[in-house]
Amino acid sequence: MRIGIITGSGTYALPDFADARPAEVATPFGPAVVTEGRFAGAEVLHVSRHGEGHPRLSNHVTHQANISALRDLGADAILGVTVCGAVDPAVELGSLIVFDDLHFLANRLGDGSICTLHTEPGRPGRGHWIYEGPFSEPLRQALLAGARDAGLAARDGGCYGHVDGPRFNTRTEIRMLAQCGVTAVSQTGGPETVLAGEAEIPYALLGYATDYANGVHDEATPVSELIRLIQASPEAFAATLTAAVPHVLQATPEPVGSHFRFD
Repeated sequence: MRIGIITGSGTYALPDFADARPAEVATPFGPAVVTEGRFAGAEVLHVSRHGEGHPRLSNHVTHQANISALRDLGADAILGVTVCGAVDPAVELGSLIVFDDLHFLANRLGDGSICTLHTEPGRPGRGHWIYEGPFSEPLRQALLAGARDAGLAARDGGCYGHVDGPRFNTRTEIRMLAQCGVTAVSQTGGPETVLAGEAEIPYALLGYATDYANGVHDEATPVSELIRLIQASPEAFAATLTAAVPHVLQATPEPVGSHFRFD
């Protein structure tokens, strides 16, 4: 099994990544940099969304290229991680969330285009992705088991809310998302979830709460605390992923949902 791992803000490389070989992969959506190697006893394909030094803000992330490259390199499953802002006040900062639902109504990429791999009329494989839940349950369970094995608190379930960046959200916007049942927000997980689904690659998303979103509490989370927790997140992600990957190897994740196709 080949496992894709996509990391975000604060996590630009995997620890103890043996025989790491970064390469630029050509895709119909442009190039993507993927590092192949061995991590936690598995063949892993690593993508850093933002790149070392964070040259790409959320609106610059090349989601279509990243998912296409992982598909073309034979990824059988993808684990994504993201730092996020808590919308549910019950979420403890510095804790993990293994999401089980998605709020991404706009379904658009950072450049405003529709979030899909089906960009050309008549392209083979075009169709509609149909599902009850967008995330792979076996991969979710592997992440939960990994967190337990690492001795870390992880919430089982929650709605991931994708918001457009790079700005943060207003109090009114967060109140609206809270009314929809969103648990936490960030600016990259929505496209990944949708594109992995279209590519028929099982995908699960792990969040790490770094702040309370605007208006969740009367006093805003200090920016210094947000930065501190972003800097702390790589250790939590690394411990969870290291422990989760062996569980993924024991699982049999299948593509999520089905597709209504026209050829």
